[in-house]
Amino acid sequence: MQQSGGLEDILGKIGNNIKSSFEKIKDKIEEFPIYIRDKTYYTGSIMKGTTLVSSPLLIIPAMAGLYIENLYKSPGDKLLKYALIGVGAAVAIGLGIIFGLNAIHFSLPSLNNIQYLGSQNGYEAFVPNNVINYNGHTDPVGYLILNNGSTINNVIWDGQYSGTIIQNHNQINQLNNQFVGQIDPINNQPYVPLQDFYVIEGQVPVENVTINGQMYYIIEANNINPANIAGFYTYQGWVTNFVEAINTPGTYAAVLPGNSPVFQWENLTGTVAYQTKLYGHYGPFPGGAVLVLPNRTIISYGINNDILGSSLFNFTTPQHTYNPSS
Repeated sequence: MQQSGGLEDILGKIGNNIKSSFEKIKDKIEEFPIYIRDKTYYTGSIMKGTTLVSSPLLIIPAMAGLYIENLYKSPGDKLLKYALIGVGAAVAIGLGIIFGLNAIHFSLPSLNNIQYLGSQNGYEAFVPNNVINYNGHTDPVGYLILNNGSTINNVIWDGQYSGTIIQNHNQINQLNNQFVGQIDPINNQPYVPLQDFYVIEGQVPVENVTINGQMYYIIEANNINPANIAGFYTYQGWVTNFVEAINTPGTYAAVLPGNSPVFQWENLTGTVAYQTKLYGHYGPFPGGAVLVLPNRTIISYGINNDILGSSLFNFTTPQHTYNPSS
């Protein structure tokens, strides 16, 4: 005969309370992922200072427990919360012992969902204009031109090629400071400011973050196939035209022969054509290329030899020669 209040009686009551709590929350399970998304700050506060804080095996059960406690306030719900947290801790600690680790460091999903901008079959372009300190390092910041011509401001390029973009942008600016305003000896027109930009074939993965109260779009460059990224430069007022042109069916790239009459044209096309050839003597910026649109309009541009994605080969290594009379 069991005494009332004995260990078996207590455990039985705990079991009934937890069972009751599970019955109450079974219809709420579908809401839990939403709760995780909206309460992600718990990942930094649960077990703060412990070696297991980065483990989802601990964080997810703990968050489930907190979710349950917020829904219902009975003793059984509190017991269920602590049971879930205890299970998470036990599994995390056990795996730590099994694998001989001092801590388990799994990658949780990013706090900000990645979204994809642009078209899978189109070309987008990142245009740097400054640098910013992001996540403990310096990244280029500028704007993004989508394949439909729309522009998104406050865009940070983070990941592969970040340092290269900064270096090349600074070189273009230095060359602008040296040559803009001087006279092109071929067409007798003043040199103009040129702008570097980085074309991405396909959609661009970005995340939203807030830095000092300002919302930014972060290009997750490490999630882009390097074959789909290439660098170019042209007159700063033509970057949007360039993006529109390469998204126009029938546009192709060509090179200008050394004696091309285009260099003598007394307009921006002739000036930029020769200016890109000039800049190519001072950095990895070979010039003298043009985009030829179906209506025979041409856009002079140069290429960034440090970033030559193979899928943009037709634009980085033109296979045609441009003849104005053809």
